[in-house]
Parts: sequence; structure tokens; C-alpha cells
Amino acid sequence: MTDEARSKGEVLIVTGMSGAGRSTAADALEDLGWYVVDNLPPQMLKPLLDLSGVASAALPKVAAVVDVRGGEMFADLPEVTRSLRDARQLRTVFLDASDDVLVRRFEAVRRPHPLQGDGTILDGIRRERSLIAPVRENADVIIDTSGYNIHQLATEVSELFSEEGQARHTLTVLSFGFKYGVPPDADHVADMRFLPNPYWRDELRGLTGEDEDVREFVLAQPGAREFIDAYAVALHPVLQGYQRENKSHSTVAIGCTGGKHRSVVTAIEVAERLSREDGVAVRVRHRDLGRE
Repeated sequence: MTDEARSKGEVLIVTGMSGAGRSTAADALEDLGWYVVDNLPPQMLKPLLDLSGVASAALPKVAAVVDVRGGEMFADLPEVTRSLRDARQLRTVFLDASDDVLVRRFEAVRRPHPLQGDGTILDGIRRERSLIAPVRENADVIIDTSGYNIHQLATEVSELFSEEGQARHTLTVLSFGFKYGVPPDADHVADMRFLPNPYWRDELRGLTGEDEDVREFVLAQPGAREFIDAYAVALHPVLQGYQRENKSHSTVAIGCTGGKHRSVVTAIEVAERLSREDGVAVRVRHRDLGRE
């Protein structure tokens, strides 16, 4: 592959058996920052890749889901991918599963197989397997999803196609004031009103938790550091579990009365500790810091 092909970015073709998990794989790739196009006829691959090559900065990673819903056009996929490999950094991932697992999945959702026609689900699966065999033979990655649930498949895709060191979970640590309401999208809420309020200290009232004097005051209070350390430890298994269950975003909201002093200090401290978590990207926001 030429340097020019590499510079145009990576392209992934997602294909495989109906019911094997293409939609789940596509969702996982989208969470990783891939630009995903679903149900693309193979003949449209080259125009898509030409467009992504022109806009390589905006579309550095493109994934195209191609399957038998394209009808007769699907038969051209092996030839199309071969013709494109020299021009682009292109890989094909093929999702498969055993016939009995596929039958159970179609029965569970009460939908017909796209190729079964007047026959049974198994008839459709056999027709598809025959049609798609040349694609499977030339695939770069084959994932057998027979023993996977949707979370396990998403984890497998994330591990295969995420960049080294790329975070699998984004955590927002949000400070807020209870007087303005609890954030409705918070997954966890902590209440710092058990600590003395710096607002009642004249020299601290006009400052915020981002100022060193307020930070020192808050952290010097009995129980402050103990709570922060224990809370970060308590969130460790939660964040690991979120990654296993492919929950890509969560919010920890930390409140005090006005959202300017205690919650701000605590949010910064908790975020600093949680930033050491593997696979987690942490960001801090102060919702009510600018309110009067």
C-alpha cells in the first residue's frame, strides 16, 4: 500500500450473515468515532471513498455496512473490494454465527430472513450463506458471534478497531448547585452540603472552587479528603462495569448549595483521581459557576 493510500484514512467494510450482529458492530464503530454508512450497495463504495478521500480530515475513518439487502449488486462486493485495496487502507470484517443461533435470533424478533421468500428462515440462511461465501473467504477479520450477546460483541469490536490507548468510556464530572436543580441526565449524584460552606466566610464568598484559597479551605474540613478518596474508589468498579456493558458516556454530578465552592473543589479532585482509570476519558464541567 502506498503512503498516499494510508494518508487518505482507513476504510472498513462490515458485512456478514443477517442476524449475526452487523447493526451492533456498526453502532460500536460509530461510538469509536467512525463515520458509518449502512446498507450501501457495493457499487457505491468507490464514490463514497472518493468523497472521504477529498474530506480526509473530516472523515479519517469510514465504515460501510454492505449486505444481501443490496440484492444482485451484492455479488460484486469481492471484485469491488479488490479493486479498491491498492487505493485505500481497506479491511473487511465478516460477522458470522451458526445456523441454529441465527434461526433463534430471527424467531426472537419475529422477523423473516431477507432471503427466505416463501420458505423457512433456515432456507433463507442457507441461500445467504451460499451467496456470501466468496466474501467470507476474502475477509480480513471474521467474528463468530454465536456465543455473544450484544454487549460482548460491541466489546469485541471496540477492542479490535479502537486506536491504541483510545478511551472506551467518557466520564463527565459535573459540579452543580442544588438550588438550581439536580442535573436530569446525572447517572450518580453526590451531595457536598455536609461540609461547611465557604460562602459564609467573607474572604471566600467572592471566590470559587477554582481558587486555591477555597480549595484549601474545603479540603481542610473533616471528612472532605476521606469522602473524595472513598468516592473515587467506589466509582472504580462502576466505570469498569460501564466499559464491559459498552455504556460509552456517563455523568457524575457533585452538588452543593450554589454550585460555586464545595462542589467545584470536589469535582476537580474526583476527576483528577478518576483520570487514572484505564479506558476512561474524564472531563470536568461546572454548570452553575457563572450564575449570580
